[in-house]
Amino acid sequence: MPQPLETWKVLPHGKLTAVDDNLLTVVGELKMPLGEFPRRMTVARLRNGRLVVYSAIALDEPEMAALEHFGEPAFLVVPSDRHRMDAKIWKQRYPDLIVLAPDGARDKVSEVVAVDATAFDFRDSTVRFFTVPGTDGHEAALIVSGPNGPTLVVNELIWNVDNQPGFGGWLMKVAGFTGPEPQIPPITGMLGIKDKPALREQLELWSKMYALRRIIVSHGDIIEEQPKQVLATLAAQLN
Repeated sequence: MPQPLETWKVLPHGKLTAVDDNLLTVVGELKMPLGEFPRRMTVARLRNGRLVVYSAIALDEPEMAALEHFGEPAFLVVPSDRHRMDAKIWKQRYPDLIVLAPDGARDKVSEVVAVDATAFDFRDSTVRFFTVPGTDGHEAALIVSGPNGPTLVVNELIWNVDNQPGFGGWLMKVAGFTGPEPQIPPITGMLGIKDKPALREQLELWSKMYALRRIIVSHGDIIEEQPKQVLATLAAQLN
């Protein structure tokens, strides 16, 4: 797990991209022992212009200016104890941020930044924060409603990373982190899923969500092709 940053350090990343009127995302690169792999930040805008920043990444100044033009950073969601790398520096930059994390990750996240709440109501029906059932309180998700339908935002529960080149890429494939289809990596199943029936039920409920437009994952491409079927397939694999 990468060490939390102490100062604003910008690692390679792309540009903020709008995926809906109230939703931005950006992909960065993170060097790991097996090679580089993508990590994603997602930003949802509430009706009052305040921003919910999910799985924060330090961006260069032009992109930070674009983010601030989009809205006011107000909430920082640290979706798991493995995604706290940039949390402290974001809180340093925006001291008034309200920090949210799932209950099971609270202790680890609190080693880096104080957690204000593990459950929260934004009082805005367009963005909902919740802890994913079956993960022992270790994964937080968002549902963001937009004009083109709702978007499900998850962290490491689902990966959608294509196979990578080289020996490191081969090991990532063997470990189940990469492949041609979205998947729940085996290590996630072993370490992160504590109640398969509860998670299966949640995936099935999401698969029936009216007009679900897309699934945004922290690692890999956005899932826009038949997202409901993807969830149903993943649920069936948990039998």
